[in-house]
Amino acid sequence: IVQFNFRTITVEHGFPHQPSALSYSPTLQLLAIGTRSGAIKLYGAPGVEFMGLHDENAAVTQVHFLPHQLCAHCLSAYRSIMRLMSCLQSFCCVSRVYPHSPVSSSVPDDYIGRRNLEHVEALQENPVNPNQVVIGYGRGLMVIWDVEKQCAIQHIPATQQLESVWWTEDGSYILSSHSDGSYCRWMVGGEDSDDGVIVTAGHFPCKAISKIVQLPTEEGPPFLLFSGGMPRASYGDRHCITVIHSKTHVALDFTSRIIDFFAIRDGPQYTDPSALVVLVEEELVVIDLQTEGWPVIQTPYLVPLHSSAITCSHHVSAIPLKLWERVIAAGDLCIVFSPQNPWPITGGQNMAPDPPQRDLLLTGHEDGTVRFWDASGVCLYPMYKLSTAGVFHTDADPNDNMNQGTEGEWPPFRKVGCFDPYSDDPRLGIQKIHLCKYSGYLTVAGTAGQILVLELNDEAAEQTVEAKVVDLLQGQEGFRWKGHTRLDVREEPVLFPPGFQPFSLVQCQPPAVVTALTLHSEWKLVAFGTSHGFGLYDYQQKNTVLIKCTLNPSDQLAMEGPLSRVKSIKKSLRQSFRRIRRSRVSLRKHHVNNAAKLQEANARLEAELAEMELAPVQRKIEARSSDDSFTGLVRTLYFADSFLSDSSHNTPSLWAGTNGGCVFAYMLRLPPVEHRADEPITAQPAKEIQLMHRAPVVGIVVLDGHGAPSPEPLEVAHDLARSPDMQGSHHLLVISEEQFKVFTLPKVSAKMKLKLTATDGSRVRRVGVAWFGSSRSEDYGESGLVVLTNQGDLHVVSLPTVKMQVQYPCIRREDVSGIASCVFTKHGQGFYLISPSEFERFSLSTRHVVEPRCLVEVPLHSGLSNQHRPKHDGAHSSSGDPEVARRRPDVSSSP
Repeated sequence: IVQFNFRTITVEHGFPHQPSALSYSPTLQLLAIGTRSGAIKLYGAPGVEFMGLHDENAAVTQVHFLPHQLCAHCLSAYRSIMRLMSCLQSFCCVSRVYPHSPVSSSVPDDYIGRRNLEHVEALQENPVNPNQVVIGYGRGLMVIWDVEKQCAIQHIPATQQLESVWWTEDGSYILSSHSDGSYCRWMVGGEDSDDGVIVTAGHFPCKAISKIVQLPTEEGPPFLLFSGGMPRASYGDRHCITVIHSKTHVALDFTSRIIDFFAIRDGPQYTDPSALVVLVEEELVVIDLQTEGWPVIQTPYLVPLHSSAITCSHHVSAIPLKLWERVIAAGDLCIVFSPQNPWPITGGQNMAPDPPQRDLLLTGHEDGTVRFWDASGVCLYPMYKLSTAGVFHTDADPNDNMNQGTEGEWPPFRKVGCFDPYSDDPRLGIQKIHLCKYSGYLTVAGTAGQILVLELNDEAAEQTVEAKVVDLLQGQEGFRWKGHTRLDVREEPVLFPPGFQPFSLVQCQPPAVVTALTLHSEWKLVAFGTSHGFGLYDYQQKNTVLIKCTLNPSDQLAMEGPLSRVKSIKKSLRQSFRRIRRSRVSLRKHHVNNAAKLQEANARLEAELAEMELAPVQRKIEARSSDDSFTGLVRTLYFADSFLSDSSHNTPSLWAGTNGGCVFAYMLRLPPVEHRADEPITAQPAKEIQLMHRAPVVGIVVLDGHGAPSPEPLEVAHDLARSPDMQGSHHLLVISEEQFKVFTLPKVSAKMKLKLTATDGSRVRRVGVAWFGSSRSEDYGESGLVVLTNQGDLHVVSLPTVKMQVQYPCIRREDVSGIASCVFTKHGQGFYLISPSEFERFSLSTRHVVEPRCLVEVPLHSGLSNQHRPKHDGAHSSSGDPEVARRRPDVSSSP
């Protein structure tokens, strides 16, 4: 049993991974969730969030709110729950401990002789008489025990294995649920006989009813709620909670295993159930019990980001108000949640100021959907869901509706929840996203080589989307694609709802995963790349501008389709052994018996050792072989307006970097605006750079005459950025996995470099350009390069001098998926997945810090002595006032 001082140094979004316990405090109106990893998270009103974590990785099995206080007596009593209930030595209810011997001695001899009592399965006080407690044993026996008189008032000899008990609020009845799917109603104070055995599904073998609750209403019959009880043969794989009220009977069918549930009560005396809160393994579902039809209430937090597995993410900062409102309007039109009642958990106060700007986080999913999230503040709130599956023919049955049960089914099932991890067609998976916040154009690319260009439309539209097939192999012979086939595009018109609607489609051939994507909305161009090459598409004229094959003739693995992990490991092992053999052969060649040669070799070795002593952290970067797999895979694409042919004429350009350390540059000729719709755009090869060590190119940035990165498309036109300086010389910054190298333009001669791998052995995994505004002066800021390495470290590199500024540990180096999922914002923040269902947010900027600031007023019992008052850490959980619990992250010890 642990008492927590709740604190955190990060902001988390999403649904807790592997939840294991649930509790609710009606007094504080706070929700508590415990997890198998040892975390306890508290939630109140939106923005009110607390978190505690065990020092050890211990699963939380139960969470309890203690009314009014947490004193030594209560803590001791709750320790007794865990220790004494398992040992059958005592029983505990709320804050009292009851000895076991008198209870067991009061049980009739004939009952003990027939069966062993087993462990204590359930324990509950009489709601109208706290001196009475019902103790339920695993084998079915229930004993109503009088605490003051230390005697048994009544024995209830149930014959089935006990799962749970519920004492009705008037104290007159006890409900018991059992392992055979039945529940019983027992009168308190009457004879030892049941008042009725109810089997939920007739005489069919049923699953156990793990929990049962009966709640009264001010007027009318009570609500009866229980989990489980479904027939094993037909519905054994379903996770259900049955709700019965008057003539309404619904079996809520959830998406994953039920952890626990409770009801929130409303009304003058807080008796009427207003909402049912259900925690399942993969999401939190809240049912509105006051509205006809019992609809689901949208959760403002604890949203299951992984309703379909997240495959990529994209962040857009400072969204214009007009685009923001249009996205919200599109999302409201497809809302399926309860529109009447607000979120029922309202504890605490959100004291955080309004976000300074509107930010969007877009997540791509395996089922072909793109979800838009409000990432402006502490809570990640769902705004809009876009589906791309309607463009294609898939294996899904169009008549398959999860929300509709089979007619005549008993009990009447109703699907609730949005967690659906099974994709109808894995080729639909979204791999890359790019949104232009100024024009409203969106492009998404998928697993089967499909690139969709979409435009925001406030009205529904019925249209056909024609596919433009692009052969990235350019007809080269000797290659045969062995992977998945491309998706079949619907030939008939498709009705698209208001929101982002596709109007252009590019289909890569072979249909490999799209590995790079960028959009230039001012030029109306989309660039895309796969493991075979890259292309440039004019989505205004719906015409292909450029195709470049980058596939190495010896790279047959790139033709296998989805990356074969086994083959990759085997090939890596072979390459490692070859390098070892080459190094040994090289050593043997240098090893000679001649004494003079031996002395010369020793002298060289001493010189190398001396250099190593001068720079002990440096090590040699080994050049990669051109025969390595996927050298032609395109890692990054970049548009820039710069100097390629000479230093006096700037021109639009496209840059592409590959996995083999090669950079391609193309000059683009754009027709005048008045002829843009008629004259074609042309692309001409201009430059080609091959990095010496052939390390993968993960980023390309063009710096203007002032050393500033190029602005985003249309950013200058909207007066949100200054025009790039075209008077001074431009520079090209190429970021590979191993170093940062600056070239002059247009000559492309090396000017300076920063070796990352040679310094500390790290490799660059993610890179982005960020603006770091001063926290002291609104008018001052600097651009910097934000870098994440395979060690999980964050670096900030200065521009244009390319010097290391700061370094912070962020992600565990073993967390490969977390590092791979990281996405940077334009203002020095970032998101990465700490589990399949949770994003963690961090900030490197002193000006842009999203942090929870909240307050919960805790009423204390008047008899609580000072020595028993819980101690508060003023920096993290309280300001010294014992009646106030605060939460604010400790930003002094972490970026």
